[in-house]
Amino acid sequence: MTAPAIRHATPADIRDITAIYAHAVRHGTASWELEPPDAAEMQRRFEAVTAGGYPYLVAERDGRLLGYAYASAYRPRPAYRTTVENSIYIAPDAQGAGSGSALLAALMEACANRGFRQMIAVIGDGTGGSIGSRRLHERARFRLIGVAEKVGFKHGRWLDQMLMQKELGEGDRTPPA
Repeated sequence: MTAPAIRHATPADIRDITAIYAHAVRHGTASWELEPPDAAEMQRRFEAVTAGGYPYLVAERDGRLLGYAYASAYRPRPAYRTTVENSIYIAPDAQGAGSGSALLAALMEACANRGFRQMIAVIGDGTGGSIGSRRLHERARFRLIGVAEKVGFKHGRWLDQMLMQKELGEGDRTPPA
């Protein structure tokens, strides 16, 4: 199977992005939203991410959108300005076929090229239902930095939240610009 093409997302992708995310909200624990947002809300979120100078990418093969990934501010305070949080969602029938790895690699590169120094993965239920996300980040050499236990409740059970971190570019070896 050929590797997926990775490109910047466009407003034309919002319909497919909305469908992928809706499935994750309804059936998974990667997102802790309880009701999927509509396309208008997903468009607003896309615009906020890209207006903030963060990358928003999609993976596609044969004209079909397989997944998406974006970076956003880890925290709003200015001292966090060089740290981003990543988000990656893959269509259910495309999971485990390399799209997540390709998106994460491209996202890390895009963030490093923009001067970001640290990437944080906030993995919902990383000790349980989102084991695929945990393994994806481990393969990309993220390191575990903590687990907040039983901090979310979804699908009738308590969920842990796992934090993983990866240095980008110059990391902490030089001060930010």
